[in-house]
Amino acid sequence: MIFRQLFEPVSSTYTYLVASGVGREAVIIDPVAERAGDYLRLIEELDLRLVRAIDTHTHADHVTALGTLRDTTGCISMLGEFTRAECVSEHVREGDVLGVDGLRLEALYTPGHTDESFSFVMDDRVFTGDVLLIRGTGRTDFQNGDARHSWDSIVNKLFRLPEQTLVYPAHDYKGWTVSSIYEEKRYNPRLAGKTEAEYVALMTNLSLDDPKLMDIAVPANLRCGRVA
Repeated sequence: MIFRQLFEPVSSTYTYLVASGVGREAVIIDPVAERAGDYLRLIEELDLRLVRAIDTHTHADHVTALGTLRDTTGCISMLGEFTRAECVSEHVREGDVLGVDGLRLEALYTPGHTDESFSFVMDDRVFTGDVLLIRGTGRTDFQNGDARHSWDSIVNKLFRLPEQTLVYPAHDYKGWTVSSIYEEKRYNPRLAGKTEAEYVALMTNLSLDDPKLMDIAVPANLRCGRVA
């Protein structure tokens, strides 16, 4: 399997390129507009054919490359069924299985960071977007986020995956690249040993500044990356 984890430093975003082998079909998850040229070059170098470009949710801290990749490669652009973006080619629903040349990605509805967030599960790994981070969780204070939904998505969905499942989030701010369900159950300081009420209180009192690009990124991402 080809697996590439690509990092965009301004927004600390991870993008994932996955294919079953050289010369095969590929999927890209959470691509960033400023890095579209790098993705396209890598796809060409590996002789891949991009067939799906997926955002786990409508990001607020960077502009997506969904539209650029679709226009350039003819791939299918995808978001979850509850997105307000009208530009995507297809929507995924809970339990949908995306087949990409021998690979299977199962869509898991995991709201909390936003009300339209999805995670995507492969055999040995899960792409969690912003709902579950490495030793952290995504904020829940805008885009109809909800701390109780976040808890439910993590504890009652993601934490029910096999403990050896690798966790690949859409962001990391401390230099971590990968975790596991086992680790996050035991060592995530927002979750381990906490009750739902304690988690909700913690998330409610974070008092974070808005993402710097939110006023630009969210409207653009509802247009698949087209900045007005």
